[in-house]
Amino acid sequence: MKPIDIEIAAIVGQARSGLLRTAHGDVATPGFMPVGTRGSVRGIDAADLEGLGAEMLLANTYHLMLRPGEGVVAALGELQTFMGWRGPVLTDSGGYQVFSLEPRVSEEGVVFRSTYDGSRVELTPERAVAVQEALGSDIAMVLDELVGLPAPVDVVRNAMERTLRWSERAQQAKSRDDRALFGIVQGGADPGLRAESASRTAALGFDGYGIGGLSVGESREDMIGALDAVLPQLPDDAPRYVMGLGDTEQLLDSISRGVDLFDCVLPTRLARHGKVLHPDGDFSMRRREWAQDEQPLDSECDCPTCDRYSRGYIRHLFQTKELLGGRLLSLHNLRYTLRLMEQARASIVHGTFERWRDGVLARRLTGPDGDFLANPD
Repeated sequence: MKPIDIEIAAIVGQARSGLLRTAHGDVATPGFMPVGTRGSVRGIDAADLEGLGAEMLLANTYHLMLRPGEGVVAALGELQTFMGWRGPVLTDSGGYQVFSLEPRVSEEGVVFRSTYDGSRVELTPERAVAVQEALGSDIAMVLDELVGLPAPVDVVRNAMERTLRWSERAQQAKSRDDRALFGIVQGGADPGLRAESASRTAALGFDGYGIGGLSVGESREDMIGALDAVLPQLPDDAPRYVMGLGDTEQLLDSISRGVDLFDCVLPTRLARHGKVLHPDGDFSMRRREWAQDEQPLDSECDCPTCDRYSRGYIRHLFQTKELLGGRLLSLHNLRYTLRLMEQARASIVHGTFERWRDGVLARRLTGPDGDFLANPD
């Protein structure tokens, strides 16, 4: 029995909808994973996430291996029991976080300093797999090397080649047959390198495929070019996951090209800074125009925040720096993103995806595109 499987129920153009079957339950695709970096989505508990419609979470290998340590998580029943979460979990390999720490990279792996206590930490492809297997995630990711964009082509190629070598080592290190391992496609913004990375990664025969190295400074056009180069090289019967995308336009661009899974800290990070995700265009709750506004954040939204609280109250929370403001807005922004996925799936099933997508994008262009912290007082 395969540790993971995807069943495609409907296709419109290249956009596809189906079910991702895992050891801890099924996930409707295209699907979005809220990010629980340290084993929690900041300010949001497992019951909240279930109520919002989340079906799968992402947790971070780098942070959990340092605090509390994968052995502690394993002793407490692996991630689901540890987090009180009943559904599937994907863990990233830690490569993105390590990238931000300017590590020393060698063929063996990466060496960096812990952000917690400054101690020396070494992470190899084998260690990344072992940590994730101890955490018990349904999907583990290989350790990859990514580079910030733009970058010289030789730098991008070298990182791509090393990722491929590390991917083979990760496969050899895998010991759990009940959990999936995904390869990661690199190649920067170069379509030729992207296509080559995708075809060679697919040839290794992973359970699924992450598309990494995006959202690191490239333009929207470069992102679309990378996806157009990669996706035809990946097998149709394996899940495709774009790592770190959560912007509405990027999500729709990717779904249109056949991507199944997404994750991003964007909904909750923006929420903590007072930004509302909205069908008519995103806006800041810090604007004085909301001070006496009785409306919910979004009259069409079914989240707990929009059901109960006014814009005026939520602005007050941000003005007074009450923690509740970030929590209430995080609930809304997560629900906005999860509803977008639900609507995308429904439109694919009904054969109306392209018309629905064009309507979503047109509506956002005509609404408040506001400078997010403009007129803060």
